[in-house]
Amino acid sequence: MKRLQLILLVIIVPLLFSYDAKHEYYVSVTKIEHSKTHQSLQIISQLFIDDFEKLLRQRYDESLKLAPDNNEEVINEYMSRYLTDKLKINVNGKPVNFVFIGKEYKDDIAYCYLEVENVAKITSIEVVNRALFDVFEEQQNIVRLKLNNKNKSFLLVPDNDKCMLNFD
Repeated sequence: MKRLQLILLVIIVPLLFSYDAKHEYYVSVTKIEHSKTHQSLQIISQLFIDDFEKLLRQRYDESLKLAPDNNEEVINEYMSRYLTDKLKINVNGKPVNFVFIGKEYKDDIAYCYLEVENVAKITSIEVVNRALFDVFEEQQNIVRLKLNNKNKSFLLVPDNDKCMLNFD
């Protein structure tokens, strides 16, 4: 019995000390869908909370903590400002601005809800997504487009941070 306990101890203790809270990959997902009914682009940008928090702390406020009911107005302002700087969208060859609607946290992901209004028809869309590239070299940003009954996904990296889709 003592031998079994010793074996378990030798196996389990190193596992406990080797646990690292950091995740092994750095990825975000941004979904962009055209709503013909609302004549708008509806956007959901998903980022790991710990990565986004690290970035917002470095950029804006060292004491910032991304948690429900924690300085909601300030956090929304920082998130909106950052995403406006790093996520650029051109529709039909013209730059468009999105409105930051809000955010929510689910598990370890921050879901940021954005909208571009007054988009009746799309003949082309260009998306530049540089989110978190300034903090994590390994960061990858997936852009999923659901427009004009077509679905297309792109993988953006620091050296290739732009995607384009034409419908002509």
